Amino acid sequence: MSAPTPPSPAHHEQAGAAPSGAPAAQCPIVIDPMVRNLDEETRRLRESGPLVRIELMGVPAWSVTRHAEARRLLTDPRLVKDINQWTLYRTGEVTEEWPLIGMIDAGRSMFTVDGAEHRRLRTKTAQAITPRRLEAMRPVIERITHRLLDELAGKGAYDAVDLKSVFALPLPMSVISELMGVDPALHPRLHTLYKAFFSMLTPQDERLAVIDELDGIFTDMVRARTAEPSDDLTSALILADQGGEPLTEEEVVGNLKAMVAAGHETTIGLILNAVRALLTHPDQLRMVLDGEVGWDAVIEETLRWDTPSTHLLMRFATEDVEVGEGVVRKGEGLVVSYRAIGRDTDQHGPDADEFDVARPSPNRHMTFGHGPHICPGAALSRLEAGIALPALFSRFPDLQLAVPVGEILNQPVLTQNDLQSFPVRLHRD
Repeated sequence: MSAPTPPSPAHHEQAGAAPSGAPAAQCPIVIDPMVRNLDEETRRLRESGPLVRIELMGVPAWSVTRHAEARRLLTDPRLVKDINQWTLYRTGEVTEEWPLIGMIDAGRSMFTVDGAEHRRLRTKTAQAITPRRLEAMRPVIERITHRLLDELAGKGAYDAVDLKSVFALPLPMSVISELMGVDPALHPRLHTLYKAFFSMLTPQDERLAVIDELDGIFTDMVRARTAEPSDDLTSALILADQGGEPLTEEEVVGNLKAMVAAGHETTIGLILNAVRALLTHPDQLRMVLDGEVGWDAVIEETLRWDTPSTHLLMRFATEDVEVGEGVVRKGEGLVVSYRAIGRDTDQHGPDADEFDVARPSPNRHMTFGHGPHICPGAALSRLEAGIALPALFSRFPDLQLAVPVGEILNQPVLTQNDLQSFPVRLHRD
């Protein structure tokens, strides 16, 4: 087939009707898979209340948009990752033809199970991603950063260059690959595969083929490390045996496949969004360059204000769950809309829509999640950005946008705040 199969009429009926427990007048907000106006979508979600009926490519779901409610729901055991709890999936209304299915039914890993099984899988990963291992990555990240900046310095002095393709993308891909022991020769192919996987323009038959190829790449890698372990994350996951059963091959593959995706996509967004925010707020950039505000404040404010992940798919209710005046009924799906949550005025004050690296109150956002499923790579992403951003602006203090900010467009990726490109000039004319 050349395009995803359209949803059945039942999907539209469910999406268009106000479910019991919801305000009668509420119509679903259609989440735009082309991401043509993320700011407007964020505003509509936030203004529609803490629990909002949405439509995801023809499929109805709920979105939680407020910090306090999300914090509570992310630790509620009645909301689980098990897709078999989803009524639309059990009844066959959602199938492999739905373009987002691979982001929810992603194989067995710590990202798709709950309870004791989640603890077992996550514990093995925690044993592999230790603070010692991360600190040992610091000189590696610094080396990769300075190599990329050296290459960037060789570009035309006043020509526009795409900061994404030459810096923000290869840095985290190289770092996560070094951590996991991925052959650098695979980097271009992995980037192509993940781009196709996330893009809403990819026909579903091609996306399923991408999933099969990723499974094959990581299965081969796991088998090679099983035969000859090395000092990398893949080997550590295979060998981790401190209590409980060792991970199966399927579980190691599932963990690694998801960690490579999250480990580079999130950091790309964090770096580019921080640079965009600083270049469009030159007074704040000057404060940072003058040492009045630390880079850690830039990173945390960027994570809050312009989150790398927009919508996290999906949790399913095993019984009715009340949220404000609404109810997520048993068998329904819930999306965590992190970008709307980051702009919650109840949590961050009346100026939550403003980027402010000198924000007076502590910036307690939840961009990396909360509760048992909090992102295991959060520390690595912060470490990379904390090295990359000051190094970039130290090397190129006159960095500037090469196009009006309104011309910088998002990729058609429903779940990620992913830019198509980021044209900059390294020096002022």
